[in-house]
Amino acid sequence: MKAEDYLTLDFKNDLPILPLGSRRDFLGGLGGGILILISAGDFLEAQETVRQRGGAFGLPSDFNAFLRIDEDGRVTCFTGKIEMGQGPITSLPQMLAEELETPLDSVDLVMGDTSRCPWDMGTFGSMTTRVFGPAFRAAAAEAKAVLLELASESLKVSQSQLVAKDGVIFDLKDNEHRVTYGQLAKGQKIERHLSGKPVLKARSQYRIVGKPLVRRDGLAKVTGNAQYSGDIRLPGMLYATVLCPPAHDAKLKSVDTSLAKGFPGVQVIQEGDLVAVLHESPDVAEAALDKIKAEYTVPESKLNDKTIFEHLLKVGAEPKVVASSGSLEEGEKIAGKKFEMTYFNSYVAHAALETHTALAKIEGDKATVWASIQNPFTAQREVAEALGFPVRNVRIIVPFVGGGFGGKTFNRQAVHAARLAKAAGKPVQVCWNRSEEFFHDTFRPAAVVKIRSGIGDSGNIVFWDYDVLFASERGAPQFYAIPNHRTTARPSGWVGPPGTHPFETGAWRAPGNNTNTFARESQIDIMASAARCDPVEFRLKNLSDARMVRILNAAAERFGWVPARAPSKRGYGVACGIDAGTYVAAIAEVAVNHENGTVQVKRIVCAQDMGLVINPEGSRIQMEGCVTMGLGYTLTEEVHFQGGKVLDTNFDTYEIPRFSWVPKIETVLVESEEAAPQGGGEPAIVVMGAVVANAIHDATGARLLQLPMTPERVKAAIQKV
Repeated sequence: MKAEDYLTLDFKNDLPILPLGSRRDFLGGLGGGILILISAGDFLEAQETVRQRGGAFGLPSDFNAFLRIDEDGRVTCFTGKIEMGQGPITSLPQMLAEELETPLDSVDLVMGDTSRCPWDMGTFGSMTTRVFGPAFRAAAAEAKAVLLELASESLKVSQSQLVAKDGVIFDLKDNEHRVTYGQLAKGQKIERHLSGKPVLKARSQYRIVGKPLVRRDGLAKVTGNAQYSGDIRLPGMLYATVLCPPAHDAKLKSVDTSLAKGFPGVQVIQEGDLVAVLHESPDVAEAALDKIKAEYTVPESKLNDKTIFEHLLKVGAEPKVVASSGSLEEGEKIAGKKFEMTYFNSYVAHAALETHTALAKIEGDKATVWASIQNPFTAQREVAEALGFPVRNVRIIVPFVGGGFGGKTFNRQAVHAARLAKAAGKPVQVCWNRSEEFFHDTFRPAAVVKIRSGIGDSGNIVFWDYDVLFASERGAPQFYAIPNHRTTARPSGWVGPPGTHPFETGAWRAPGNNTNTFARESQIDIMASAARCDPVEFRLKNLSDARMVRILNAAAERFGWVPARAPSKRGYGVACGIDAGTYVAAIAEVAVNHENGTVQVKRIVCAQDMGLVINPEGSRIQMEGCVTMGLGYTLTEEVHFQGGKVLDTNFDTYEIPRFSWVPKIETVLVESEEAAPQGGGEPAIVVMGAVVANAIHDATGARLLQLPMTPERVKAAIQKV
């Protein structure tokens, strides 16, 4: 596959490669057709939505969404979002086609190309649909309004007499008096800005949104024809292997590359601590790298996967209150029973199928980088800084990405490829092996949650004191009807001050919420059992949020829930959560081997209210993926380390979910009539730790307080019962 074939994702490549320059240059490079720009005001509104929801990444005032209508009537839309399996390659065209009134199969999509797409904060946080989507729809609605104006002039009839449908505008009084979008666009280039809010279609008018569709990229991916960064080949390109230190806190003392240089055709590059071997064959480059003799200083450390929690409790910052109401003192006075528990989760790797990969090409003072990343515009800036180039001279193109989960928001491989390409004078590809992927990963942080709570004589929760360390506040504020409560986070993010973690940490699918939901829903079950109450009934008794009540009832109904106090020996568990504006409830059935502690999850019912559902089929796929991936952090995934040295280098010691683990998964979509589209890529995963923990308790009477719940920990907990 040639590099130039990556200009669009799987669709028609009909636009020129655009030079980087001013906005005027960008518009001029698009050629004939109608160009619609959404005004900055709508994106500022979207930016405020991000901020209100706690996001740290706003949208700048000059952010524009673009779509183009070609002379043949095809529509090309541009987005800085990328496709890494979550499905916007299908759902975004659905949204645009719906508002534009054009056939879905006439819509092409260009994603993640910094020279052709509008600026974007990156693809994470389940924000593509709920934050970018409204602006995208607004652009389509404005485009339709412009086309109606042009059609009115062309057909010489009042605009009120015209109707747009399937890419055609026709006269209501004479159906044959019509003009196509392509005919209107021919030879014209019209720039329009939104002067007010566009008129969006009512839900009752939808013909494309809400329709279950097979993913556009599905066939290419299941047949192996989908192309990723590692599949790109350029003439004369070299493969690079980069010297990796033995530990994250290691400092390079000396390096001897003489033996590596003895390999025919090998090029060795050293720029400070960046030491790499380049060759036209990746095997030769790797063999030569093994011959490099490097000495490092590695400081001693007592931190490891067993001592980390004690360390985190010592370095935790002052708590920040993120939610509170009533008086904890008053709540404690009326509590008939009190509970105090501490929950832990270990570091977790992203373990994406595709490792970090990038190919860089330098031509004079311009660079093009094809990379498996989640944030092309951030990578553009980082590469430009590393090369000393103006940002406008760096182009980032993101083909399909083989999984990210937050781990591909760090762009080290792209920067390395660019630096090495500049030094070598040839295109260079960097592709991490699995060991390098584990070493360079930014792990989900180890975290601690401390909860004090109490119930009254009637079984109502009367106080709740929640403190989370290093998992962030996402998902921490509870949603139960508790009169006296306080939630604190230390710190508000997941990183903490220098020295907190022995290696870099970062976002991991629904960052923080997996930890917080595990702790909260485990504590809820502990109180339900003490109140001698069925866990579903206990939750319903302490809920006033109508959406959560509805979603929990939907899950219970599909599961066929029969009330019983836990532990009932049935192996049933329940958990609720909220993430990215989406409500989710799950019920699990598990079987536990009391002899060796292994857990088999047999059945999961997952109900979800994500507001308006753009593509129900895509939403169900995401729910199933969340359930499957969630089994990993729940049962086995744990990074072992000694100081800055990561001990897991492959899947022989770091165990991810296997096909044999996958339970029967039943998904329930409960559409909320009043809610706009919400996030769907992450919510279902947040409940997995808690729902399985509660099911294990129901089966055995053992309460697990640390994730993952490995066979050794399950067996030890059972022995204490």
